[in-house]
Amino acid sequence: MESNNFTRSPKLLDLSKRFRQSKSVSPLLDDPSIGQSKRSTRPNRAAVLICLFEERDDIYVILTQRSSKLSSHSGEVSLPGGRTDEEDTDDIRTALREAEEEIGLDPALVDVVTVLEPFVTKKNVTVVPVMGILWDKQAFNPLPNVGEVESIFYAPLEMFLKDENNRRHEEREHGGDKYWLQYFYYETNNRVYVIWALTAGILIAAASLIFRRPPDFQDMPPKFWHKTTASSNVP
Repeated sequence: MESNNFTRSPKLLDLSKRFRQSKSVSPLLDDPSIGQSKRSTRPNRAAVLICLFEERDDIYVILTQRSSKLSSHSGEVSLPGGRTDEEDTDDIRTALREAEEEIGLDPALVDVVTVLEPFVTKKNVTVVPVMGILWDKQAFNPLPNVGEVESIFYAPLEMFLKDENNRRHEEREHGGDKYWLQYFYYETNNRVYVIWALTAGILIAAASLIFRRPPDFQDMPPKFWHKTTASSNVP
């Protein structure tokens, strides 16, 4: 969405061009079937929005802290997103709709550039990360849905590749396989947020693609995160 009071970041323009041309992630094609899934047979599906913008020469991602009143994952940090609704035409629609409902982000402000490979949770929910660019950050007026979101904040994406004192990992086991969950601690607005588990995993993967390098630390994510099926809508 263009306006007269902002200039598109050359860094994000290059990023947009690269992802649209890349075959390392799921491309967005003109074919309307891309991004769609059989909703009636795949109820355990969700999508999240990795919404990026540039500020002070750094690329930031929009994150939320979930309401402490929610019945699941209360108080945890997450990307805007949620479960697929029957009326959603595709995963992109799910991610944009949920972001608008949760944080008041107008879908018209988001330029979706790609859909990443899906993650599968321990409860067998397929989570599809949708990556978009917020060209005009000033046009976004955050409006948290108080029933779902306690706060909205922005974190520099590159922090999810750095091996610094604000990161640790915890060993877990599932189905006989050991894995590590990464924890990142980020302080902003006089609060310390903990980004961990699936959200951290998605952001590590996204940052690795965007900055074209692996994390500085050793990582051993759960094998079940990357279970794929023939019915997946992401090639």
